[in-house]
Amino acid sequence: MNLIREDVSVAPSETEVRAAIEAVVDPDLGRAIGELGMIRSLRMQRRSTTVVLAFPVARWPATAAVANAVGEVLEALDLPGTPNVDVVTMTDDERAALHLQLALPTAGQAHADGSSAAGDHGHAHPRAPGAAPGPLGHEEGRPNRFMMPGTRTRVIGISSGKGGVGKSSVTVNLAVALAARGHEIGLLDADVYGFSVPKMLGVTRGPVAIDELLVPPVVHGVRCLSMGFFVPDEQPVIWRGPMLHKALEQFLVDAYWGEPDYLLIDMPPGTGDVALSLGQYLPRTEVLVVTTPQPAAQRVAQRSAYAAKQLNLPVRGVIENMSWFTGDDGVRYELFGAGGGDALAEALEVPLLGKIPFVPTVRRGADDGVPVRLSDPVGEAALAFEALADRVEALGPSRIYRRELTLR
Repeated sequence: MNLIREDVSVAPSETEVRAAIEAVVDPDLGRAIGELGMIRSLRMQRRSTTVVLAFPVARWPATAAVANAVGEVLEALDLPGTPNVDVVTMTDDERAALHLQLALPTAGQAHADGSSAAGDHGHAHPRAPGAAPGPLGHEEGRPNRFMMPGTRTRVIGISSGKGGVGKSSVTVNLAVALAARGHEIGLLDADVYGFSVPKMLGVTRGPVAIDELLVPPVVHGVRCLSMGFFVPDEQPVIWRGPMLHKALEQFLVDAYWGEPDYLLIDMPPGTGDVALSLGQYLPRTEVLVVTTPQPAAQRVAQRSAYAAKQLNLPVRGVIENMSWFTGDDGVRYELFGAGGGDALAEALEVPLLGKIPFVPTVRRGADDGVPVRLSDPVGEAALAFEALADRVEALGPSRIYRRELTLR
């Protein structure tokens, strides 16, 4: 008689269960919940297994998504009894520890002089950019993660000489195209006076604050931060240079960006205060210049390129938008003339990275918050943005910064 039951399976150990749930990723922070300290407790009993998850704030946007994912992991492990997932809010100490971890350029990293990258961690509500400093302060020398040695992030500023050339729609669709390839993408809407990126990207909520650290929302794989989250659409931003300077500093230093492969910056048209501030805070920024085919636009765009060069920001290429319109008869009509992008690229001695057609779906996508790369993925414009993303990837970074080459 065979007394061995071959169908008997061994239940996973508590260590194995914990490891499985620790690997679940919070979509807003892009990191595993075990690393983030979000697992308050795990209790395994004969009739039930209960996991208690602690989230930074009471209405954390990813609460349902993370709790459901943990529940699915428990179900897949086929544990005895009923799996339960309970949700609580972090204590002040837990939130302060998470804040400290996220505020550093990389987990556990400190200043070169050994000082901490974070200050007081008292709980507070987010403040609008340009407001008085909070507990983190705004002392000189605070860490800018994008300028740290060894950072993997390429910072790319999308510039134009004047408004109305479709710079923001180019930035949004390029960001979505790069994210669709598996890249981690940040998008900073630095067009403080004419912010439009949140609506174009389809963002439906603003950033969340962990104490004084802003966590920008992620939509279509793109983490986005904009002045549009802090002022109503109809309210003008009437600021002088120092306030703009401070707002951009907060966007870069007081926000959690993770470690994106690309940080795209939708720059305001022209050559004003914002360009100067970005040249100071992000001296590794590569600049792409957007123009339309008409010679007048090309000449104006050339000024923004020369301004970037004066700030020692490398101009990497030109993008020609609204290049043609394809009619129902299949004929391409050059509604805004021809040759502007080629002429600008030749004058700047950089490549023409792409030509984007004038397509109604691009405009509709911007108005509806569904970029054309998603709304019409095989359409003429989407394919042009795919080709543009190809060329941006192929460019590679303009400068290689290596720690061992630092002069002291």
